[in-house]
Amino acid sequence: MATDAHRAIDAVWRIESPRLIAGLMRIVRDVGVAEDLAQDALVAALEQWPKSGVPDNPGAWLMATAKHRAIDRLRRSQLLERKHEQLGRELEAQEKAMPDFNAALDDDVGDDLLRLMFISCHPVLSTEARTALTLRLLGGLTTDEIARAFLAPEPTIAQRIVRAKRTLTEKRVPFEVPRGVELAARLASVLEVVYLIFNEGYSATAGDDWMRPALCEDALRLGRILAELAPLEPEVHGLVALMEIQASRSKARVGPSGEPVLLNDQDRALWDQLLIRRGLAALERAERLGGARGPYLLQAAIAACHARALTPEETDWAGIVQIYNELAQQTPSPVVELNRAVAVGMSLGPAAGLELIDRLASEPSLRAYHLLPSVRGDLLRKLGRVDEARAEFERAASLTRNTRERELLLERVRACAPGSTQPERQ
Repeated sequence: MATDAHRAIDAVWRIESPRLIAGLMRIVRDVGVAEDLAQDALVAALEQWPKSGVPDNPGAWLMATAKHRAIDRLRRSQLLERKHEQLGRELEAQEKAMPDFNAALDDDVGDDLLRLMFISCHPVLSTEARTALTLRLLGGLTTDEIARAFLAPEPTIAQRIVRAKRTLTEKRVPFEVPRGVELAARLASVLEVVYLIFNEGYSATAGDDWMRPALCEDALRLGRILAELAPLEPEVHGLVALMEIQASRSKARVGPSGEPVLLNDQDRALWDQLLIRRGLAALERAERLGGARGPYLLQAAIAACHARALTPEETDWAGIVQIYNELAQQTPSPVVELNRAVAVGMSLGPAAGLELIDRLASEPSLRAYHLLPSVRGDLLRKLGRVDEARAEFERAASLTRNTRERELLLERVRACAPGSTQPERQ
């Protein structure tokens, strides 16, 4: 029974902790204190629920427990400012005057969650800190789980989270949704963090696994929440569309032994049609909102071209090139140019793609990026320049930190050996 209760508590915590921390943040205005109070409520649940059973409304139980701890903390503090004393009295008075105080706290839960997202992804924090804090506060992950997901030492992740909370307190970042020009900048930071989490799950940068599905699921959940909290933001729906469509290929991207299966080799019957439909619906929702197409919406449109193709041969590569042209104009970057070169190579032939790739050879930001020699090797092999292709694949294999990807690249090296009969892979 205790084991069942602990499993239930874990499931409830994953669902309720973001709402709980967000609601407490509205009360105490300190993200570190809010998380401490939420953790206190979790400890109380671990002590009581195995004996008493899981309550009918576990979220309300946790909120009530945490709220009482908040009042006690404010009462006990010897360094209370006058406003804190007043806040403690107000909370106590509200509890007496309003028996359903927990429900009142939940009234603005959507706004609270949105505020918490904007705080945890605040640009005052480093990208690494934003990612760790978001997974902790909004993903409900433990420090150990975040460390394992990103193959980082647990003390390193713990320090990032502690420093992030301290920075938010020291900088006095307000618990609010920004407005006007600031909203666009802050929203871009939120979307960046969610997509970074998804990408790390979709194509792990290091370690022994090609994918980490749990991170993809966390990012998708965060994206879906954000889409409901910010329904008029096209880029939010664009990001959700992009993640839904990419996630639809997850089962087809990994072979029986965990080896990577690239796009043109995938069994498209394994693609998740429900996720594709959800992604296309999110894309349509974004486009209906109008305005200029942002980078996530454009990337979602590219993913949709792949999703609509029943076979690799049916892929609208010319259409994808046009979208990449638009993306390159809007958000120019070497990585966008690299992806555009791949699309050009598929649409107009490997020589045309190679011409674009060679222009990127001296780009400093791509010097240690394994996909540049990998793509160049693909194009060279298609052109019959196998010795050059082999050298490129060897270089790519030396640069990647992912074991599965290195094995794939070394397989390509062997395929370029004289007399090899291994089939070409796309």
